[in-house]
Amino acid sequence: MHELTEVTYLRWIPLLPLIGAALNGIPGALIQKNWGKQAINAIAVTPVLLAFCISVYAFFQVLGLDPDKRMLLDHMWTWIDSGNLNAGAAFVVDPLSAVMILIVTGVGGLIHIYSTGYMHDEKSYWRFFALLNLFTFSMLVLVLADNFLLMFVGWEGVGLCSYALIGFWYQTYENATAGSKAFIVNRIGDFGFALGVFLIFWTMAGADHPTVTFRDLAAHTNLIEGKTFLDFSVATVACVMLFVGATGKSAQIPLYVWLPDAMAGPTPVSALIHAATMVTAGVYMIGRTNFLFSMSADALSIVAWIGGLTALFAATIGLAQNDIKRVLAYSTVSQLGYMVLAMGVGAYAYGIFHLMTHAFFKACLFLGSGSVIHAMGGEQDMRKMGGLKKWMPYTYWTFLISTLAIAGIPGTSGFFSKDGILWSAWSSEHGSFGLWLLGYAGAAMTAFYMFRQVFMTFEGECRADHHTQEHLHESPPVMTYPLIILAALALIGGYLGVPHALGGSDRFAQFLAPVFSAGHDAHAASAHHHVDPMEYVLMALTFATVLGSIGLAYLMYIKKSLSADVFADLGGGVPYRWVYNKYYVDELYQAVVVNGLLLVTRVCAGFDRYIIDFIVDGTAYVTRFVSWINGLFDSYIIDGIVNRIADATLDIGTRFRHLQTGSINGYLYAVVAGAVLVMMVRLV
Repeated sequence: MHELTEVTYLRWIPLLPLIGAALNGIPGALIQKNWGKQAINAIAVTPVLLAFCISVYAFFQVLGLDPDKRMLLDHMWTWIDSGNLNAGAAFVVDPLSAVMILIVTGVGGLIHIYSTGYMHDEKSYWRFFALLNLFTFSMLVLVLADNFLLMFVGWEGVGLCSYALIGFWYQTYENATAGSKAFIVNRIGDFGFALGVFLIFWTMAGADHPTVTFRDLAAHTNLIEGKTFLDFSVATVACVMLFVGATGKSAQIPLYVWLPDAMAGPTPVSALIHAATMVTAGVYMIGRTNFLFSMSADALSIVAWIGGLTALFAATIGLAQNDIKRVLAYSTVSQLGYMVLAMGVGAYAYGIFHLMTHAFFKACLFLGSGSVIHAMGGEQDMRKMGGLKKWMPYTYWTFLISTLAIAGIPGTSGFFSKDGILWSAWSSEHGSFGLWLLGYAGAAMTAFYMFRQVFMTFEGECRADHHTQEHLHESPPVMTYPLIILAALALIGGYLGVPHALGGSDRFAQFLAPVFSAGHDAHAASAHHHVDPMEYVLMALTFATVLGSIGLAYLMYIKKSLSADVFADLGGGVPYRWVYNKYYVDELYQAVVVNGLLLVTRVCAGFDRYIIDFIVDGTAYVTRFVSWINGLFDSYIIDGIVNRIADATLDIGTRFRHLQTGSINGYLYAVVAGAVLVMMVRLV
């Protein structure tokens, strides 16, 4: 895509939430005190909704352009111009970023509205919405940036806001620790991301075309081809480094551990950051740089296998969790694995498609869990719930619809996007049976643990105590309306991308095709091939397995004809304990990484104290001793010699002084005597 249309309104999409953040963040406490929380609501929600309206306008403007001209550019100023590095403060809307800004502002706007009800009793109401707006601004900068450096500003911004929002209730140690954990783990990934950007710029500069602008890099990837770094392809090394950043932001193995703990934050934070926006940043980054990843089969293979393993690994952990939000947390990690798997097999459009559908159903699920927690007085253990659909019909039905979507039931949005990924994992050039099997097994487990959650929470007899049951109620409309809208999107959103195998035209892939044309998207390319009967076979097999998983959950948690304890006791209970305790990965990291680093720091402290300090203190002692010896030598030897010479000189002077009598006669006699003596010497 080489042609673009210059506009001047894109800047307002991120700037409006930034204005809201500034107004609530600086004088927010005074505004809340003097004008109440309704004023805070207006300042926080209105900018996001206005940004959504501008995003819709930008989307339709892009849609109205020819496919090879679908790019809007808003160049504000030259940000960095130093040496051969030139980077502008510029925003770009193309089909990919158009999808992202609609998700961030649309789903984000619904979450803002929901939050006005969920956080109503919070004292620091203004601070919460200031951080929520600031996060929205950072995420919009990330997806609108036209170059790596501006993207990195948004990338770090969402990390900072995530830290502040996860630890919003910082008075509790666990919450503050969870925020710090998210921040530190993401910094590890960000270091790899930065190294990848440096390597790309260094390589392009070496080819006399220094640039960090995405469209410029896409047009000149031939300058990177064939270049090596430490005997490896530059494309491979750079993409692996960039993917390290993606594993942090998008919670992939081994940097996924921060996301489950992030559930310590308020539930709207979980919905916004860990379902619809921040965690998809890594997936978006791979999609944005698809022209680089497609240059390296090795990098794509790494991406695909990490994604597939994450999808299955997190799904197994979700089977045994009892905290309603923690189940959704591991579900998020697993679904992110599907997106990354799609990127790794070159099906970029399917990865973004699942990113979008996941934003709908997972945001609805998180907000639904918040509605349940709100009704349960803060209780999150599903073992103390049950039968809630009687008191919370809106929450129940929206939660059920979103569960059907994430399970991949035909007709829902999740069916179209997830089955597309599985088919790509099977059929694409970079796919394999092993990758498909990982995704297939993960899909089966997802259906089981999600319906396990529905049955434990909403079906059967209520297991809450009498006091809690007396106060059970449906959430207010400001919380249920966003749930209804998100559930509707989770139900019908997938029809934007009905595949050719089901009689559709795959419009979503066609819309994104100009962005992924350089990456030879396997999804878009499939439009030019006949439908393989194997696609129907795999689709039917996956659906049958999903139904079997739902049936198993029904038998265990509704009919109770199968006891969960039977499965928990298999192998002496060892497999269950491992899954329930998340394979002890956190404990392993604590023992090896955290305690290992602490051990290193203690060793360094001991070395400093007992070796360095000993050397420094010993040197000081020796210096003092030598100085003392020098003092004695100076006092008794040097000063003694000098003083003796002075005394002798004084004594001689004193003796010669007696020759100066002051008598003229004596002086004359001396002169005469001297003259006579000289004459006698001359004569002799």
